[in-house]
Amino acid sequence: MQIENAPTLTIQQSDQGSGQSVIASGVWQVHGLSQRGILKGITRQLASLKDKSACTWDLSSVESLDHIGAQMFWNTWNKQRPPRLTLDARQEDLFKRIEEAGKITLPRQRTSPFHSIIVLGAGMLGFFEHLRSFIGLIGVVIQDLWRFARRPATGPWREISANIYHSGFQALGITALVGFLIGVVFSYLSSQQLSKFGGDAFLVDLLGIAVIRELGPLLAAILVAGRSGSSITAQLGVMRVTEELDAMLVMGVSHGYRLIMPKVIALAISMPLLVVWTDAMALLGGMVSAKIELGMSFRYFLQKLPDAVPFVNYLIGLLKGATFGVLIVLVACHHGLRIKPNTESLGRGTTTSVVTAITVVILADAVYAIIFSGTGF
Repeated sequence: MQIENAPTLTIQQSDQGSGQSVIASGVWQVHGLSQRGILKGITRQLASLKDKSACTWDLSSVESLDHIGAQMFWNTWNKQRPPRLTLDARQEDLFKRIEEAGKITLPRQRTSPFHSIIVLGAGMLGFFEHLRSFIGLIGVVIQDLWRFARRPATGPWREISANIYHSGFQALGITALVGFLIGVVFSYLSSQQLSKFGGDAFLVDLLGIAVIRELGPLLAAILVAGRSGSSITAQLGVMRVTEELDAMLVMGVSHGYRLIMPKVIALAISMPLLVVWTDAMALLGGMVSAKIELGMSFRYFLQKLPDAVPFVNYLIGLLKGATFGVLIVLVACHHGLRIKPNTESLGRGTTTSVVTAITVVILADAVYAIIFSGTGF
């Protein structure tokens, strides 16, 4: 079925006997070219005429031509006008614009020979700017804690209680699950190695020291950083996007006293408790695995544990938990307050907050390992 005013190409031998003559007619616009079967046939014909400079082109019979149709011709001509071309006066401006657009050249981006040094310097400046802002945040928190200690009756008790619930109580499930599984895996692998040398009795010592001193605090901190740290950053970021932080300043409400300090106190209280909870679940998983793998009874495990793990290790674990909790809150609040009022900055800031908090926790754990290297063994 012939479509009315459909774009057509008529190819015939030139009168002079040299080359071919191509006559275009019909409506060369997007709605005409998009008809079923037409675009494929036109494209095939134009492809057969590509790189044939001896062709004579006549577009004067084209009823209407838009940029899509003109670009198809222009691509066939290798982005330059053929030597023998006949156009309608209305088509001249369109091809002239396409020809001028092809002459636009983007400026080459010059790279300085000191590019790597510049990037390194910018990174160092950014790091020190973050460090200065972070130290300033610590100073604000200390001032707010002093104010709270002087007048506890006017303190944000509701906020502290709510943050303990959200950051502590609601994290019990995930910390219990991860702690139990880590205990099972650690006990299973350790028992396999110790049984080769007849050292099954030392499983309690190895598991107790590793979990109570290192794995328990570190696992709880990483889980809280990913769960509560991201939540704190996102909360402050959304308040920045919705201009709630600006409204608080207008009303004379301190960000630090009502938003940051309650979170610091809440995690300083709940993190040591989460560490104890994670330790208990990890040891329970270790006992189950030792029972299955070595046939070690629960009673023997619990009787051996106090002698295998000196009491100072429990204190070190609790101290780590409190320190990690404070660091996680400070890092999360630092990045939350720096978020700009747009959604892209909110997502990037939340991701950076979690990564930075986990990194800071691991660095702090390494510092504690050095400080207490001769204690608790």
